[in-house]
Amino acid sequence: MGHNRNSGPSAARRRESAAALRERPSAKVLIIGGGINGVGTFRDLALQGVDVALVERGDYCQGASGASSHMIHGGIRYLENGEFRLVQESVVERNRLLRIAPHYVKPLQTTIPIFSTFSGILSAPMRFLTHKQGKPKERGAFLIKLGLSMYDFFSRDGGSVPRHQFRGREKALAELPRLHPGIKYAATYFDASVHNPERLTLDVLQDGEKAGIGGGLPGGTARASNYVSLVSMDGAADAAGTVRLRDELTGAEFDFQADVIVNTTGAWVDLTNEAMGAASAYMGGTKGSHIVLDHPGLLEACNGREIFFEHTDGRIVLIYPMGDRVLVGTTDVYADMSEDAVCTEAEVDYFFDLVGHVFPTIAVDRSHIVYSFSGVRPLPRHDATQPGFVSRDYRIERSERPAPGAAGAPGGKAAVVLSLVGGKWTTFRALAEHLSNDVLQELGMDRKVSTAKLAIGGGAGFPASEEGVQDWIKKHMGPGLDAARVAGLLTRYGTRAETVIAYLNAGDDTALRSTRELSVRELEFMAEHEQIGHLVDVLIRRTSLAFRGLVTGELLNEIAAALAGPLGWDAAACEAEIRHAQEVLRRFHGVTVHSLVA
Repeated sequence: MGHNRNSGPSAARRRESAAALRERPSAKVLIIGGGINGVGTFRDLALQGVDVALVERGDYCQGASGASSHMIHGGIRYLENGEFRLVQESVVERNRLLRIAPHYVKPLQTTIPIFSTFSGILSAPMRFLTHKQGKPKERGAFLIKLGLSMYDFFSRDGGSVPRHQFRGREKALAELPRLHPGIKYAATYFDASVHNPERLTLDVLQDGEKAGIGGGLPGGTARASNYVSLVSMDGAADAAGTVRLRDELTGAEFDFQADVIVNTTGAWVDLTNEAMGAASAYMGGTKGSHIVLDHPGLLEACNGREIFFEHTDGRIVLIYPMGDRVLVGTTDVYADMSEDAVCTEAEVDYFFDLVGHVFPTIAVDRSHIVYSFSGVRPLPRHDATQPGFVSRDYRIERSERPAPGAAGAPGGKAAVVLSLVGGKWTTFRALAEHLSNDVLQELGMDRKVSTAKLAIGGGAGFPASEEGVQDWIKKHMGPGLDAARVAGLLTRYGTRAETVIAYLNAGDDTALRSTRELSVRELEFMAEHEQIGHLVDVLIRRTSLAFRGLVTGELLNEIAAALAGPLGWDAAACEAEIRHAQEVLRRFHGVTVHSLVA
C-alpha cells in the first residue's frame, strides 16, 4: 500500500472498481496492498476460485515495487549472506519469468569490473558469519569467480542464460574501452531485466480479475481497486474481520468484512497492523534511490550491458542502460518512515562518484538527470546488521483478530491476519504461491491451478524472436498505425496490444501533438480498462514518459483533456490534476515541468 504520494484533488466520480467493493462489502479474503506481492497473491487466489478482494491506498506498483532497480535476478550477492535457498529460488524464478513474461522480462548481460585478485578472502568469512563487521574489503577475482561458479550451479536446471565468463584486462578493455584502465579482470554473466515493472504488475492484476469473472457472485470473485485505503478495524458490523475502508478519490467510507486479511503493504506492514488495532514490529526497511540519465556517452560506454560492481564503501551498485537512457543506483540507507522517500543531493553525489569509479573519463553532472526515484525496501527488522546484509528473504506472520465484543466468547470466530515480511521482485510468483497456500489452508480449500507455467498477460503468444516481433508488427499495421506505433503498443502491452489496436480501430483516433507514443483513444482505453485515478498515473505507471524525461506542459494539457470525458473531469478538475502531476514530479522525482495552465 505505502505512502500515498499521489493523493491530490480529483472530482468525485463513480468508479466501478471501488463500487464493486461497496456493493458487495465482503469476501473470503481481503488483501491490503497493491504492490507486486499483493497483486501476485490476488491473481493466484483468484485462479483457485477464492472470493478475493484487494485494495491499494495509492496506485498499483506505486511504492517499493515501482522503485526497484528493474532487475529480475538470482541475487549473486546473497550467497555471501548464506541465503542459498533464496538464491536457488530466485534463479529458478528468474528463468521462469523469462518464459512466462517474455514481453517485459528480458535477458540482461552483466559485467563486473574487478580491480584485484585475492582481496577479501580473509574478511569474507567474518562477514559471512557476523554480517555486522565494518567496511568490507573489496572482493577480488578469486571470490567473484567462486560466487559466479556457485551461481551457475544454481542455474543448471532449466537454465536459459549462458554461464559466466572471465576476461583479463586486455580483452575486457577491448570490449569496454571506457572502463577504468586499472582493472585486472572483468567477469560477465547473465541475469534478467524488467523494463516495465508497473505494467507487469498491471498484467498480473488483470489476469486475476479475468479469472474471477462470473463465479456466481455480484462483481465476480476477484475484485480490486486502487485509491482505496484502510482506515481502521473498527467497522460498525459486529463481525470478525470487519475493516473500515475509504475511497481516496471520493472520500466515501464503508465497512468491508473478510475471513482472512492479508497484509502486503511492504515497509508499511507494521503501520497497517497498528491501524487494525494490533501493532507489530516486524519491519526495518532501508531506502534505495536511483537516477536516470540522458547521457549518450555513458550509454555507449556500457555497450548494452549492465555494469554491476562493488563501490569503494562496499555497497553493490549498478549502471544500467535502458533504451536510450541510463539507470544508476542504488543506495541502501536507513529509512525514516515518517518522511517521504526521495533521492537526496548526497545520494546524487554518490551516484556521480560511482560512475567515475569505473568510467573515469566520462563526466556526469546534474544536467544529465531526467528523473529520479526512491523507495523503501520491505526488509525485516535488522537491528545491528548492516543494511547490505539484511535478508531479502521473506516470512509470513500469522495473528488473529476476534470479533468486536466477542473476545473470549466460547466458539467465537476470529479473523486471521497474515502479514508478509520481506520479499523481492524476482520471487513474487513463488512468494504469492506460498502465501496463497497459507490462505487456502485457513479456508480449508485445495489448490486447483499452479502458476509455474502460466503465461502472464501479454506474455501469452509473445513472439520468440526478433523476426517474430517484426512479423507481428507488420500483421497489425493499418490506417493510423505505422510500424513505430504498433511496435510501441507491443512494447507497452505485449500481445494484449491486439485488444488495444481493436479498440483504436473502432473509432476515430487522434495522435497527441506532444508525443507520437500516445493517442486520444489509447488514453480512453486506459481510463476504461486500467483504473486511472490521477493524470500522473499515466505518466509514471501506464507509460514510461516520466521515466525518460519526456513530460512537457503541452503533454500534461493534452492528457488531461483526453481523460476529462471518460473520468468526468470538468475544467477545474483538469487544472487540479495538472498541478498535482507537476507537484508529484517535482517533489518525488526531481522533475520540473512548466505549466501551460493560465
